[in-house]
Amino acid sequence: MKIQKLNSRGNVDQVMKEVKKQGGLNAEIQSRIGHQLRAMYDDVVRQGVPDRFVELIRKLDVPEANPHLGTAGDKNNGGE
Repeated sequence: MKIQKLNSRGNVDQVMKEVKKQGGLNAEIQSRIGHQLRAMYDDVVRQGVPDRFVELIRKLDVPEANPHLGTAGDKNNGGE
């Protein structure tokens, strides 16, 4: 006999069997998933970008001189 685990969200195995039978998620389930994802990601967005990431992005935006390519990434040093 297979023992199914229950959690606060209900019986996941049973829900997945219904999804497979129906061939997809119904509108109610999609809506619930959407609300939960929005709530989770809204919190992440509110946290903002850490200062160290801002500084790294700023450094990546500044072109560096590359001895193989010429200055500032220019592939054509005027030699062609």
